[in-house]
Amino acid sequence: MPVATFKDAERKQLSMLASMEKKTLIWLAHRLPRWVNSDHLTLLGFAAMFAAGLGYWLASYDRRALIGVIVALVINWFGDSLDGTVARVRNRLRPRYGFYVDHVTDAIGTSFLMGGLALSSYMSPYIALGLLIAFLLLSIEVYLTTYTIGSFHLSFWSFGPTELRVLLCIGNIALFWRQTVTIAGQRYLLFDVGGAIGICGMIAMLIWSSLRHTRELYNAERLP
Repeated sequence: MPVATFKDAERKQLSMLASMEKKTLIWLAHRLPRWVNSDHLTLLGFAAMFAAGLGYWLASYDRRALIGVIVALVINWFGDSLDGTVARVRNRLRPRYGFYVDHVTDAIGTSFLMGGLALSSYMSPYIALGLLIAFLLLSIEVYLTTYTIGSFHLSFWSFGPTELRVLLCIGNIALFWRQTVTIAGQRYLLFDVGGAIGICGMIAMLIWSSLRHTRELYNAERLP
């Protein structure tokens, strides 16, 4: 069966930690054992995200499991961020396979993570569901942009997956001292407040990106 011509999308990573992260990942990729390949790293990142969700669920019984979640998020960063770098450094690129597998596992892994948060007692199930829906909607916008414009955005407004992992780890540490906050005389779960801010931020990113790319595509295909 003939394989259709494929053009890899331009990658745009403009997050706050992007420059330092890129240097770190290249340094790590050159020092990994040769028997470790991109597929191993993708599976490692996926398993770590599942473990993070499981850790949040266990934290409802023992909050020390939050430390395990931090470890799992670091391992997820290692596997999820390094798999593509290893392929590029070793010139073992499979653009379609890598793009598809990476983002399918991201979507499933994020669902595990949000499910764990929903069961953790540190975040209301509705907030966790809202975060998951906002993430998936934003992901759909990114994938459609990749297909129609040929530009793959890895970050929005200086925030990318790495920055979000860092914020989540900081939030986990904060939970050891305070699980609730008081706003205008009302007590709320700390992670509910953070989750609500996250939902608003992702919806704002979605609206901004959708309007921008709709205008760009409209101007590129104006009818006479």
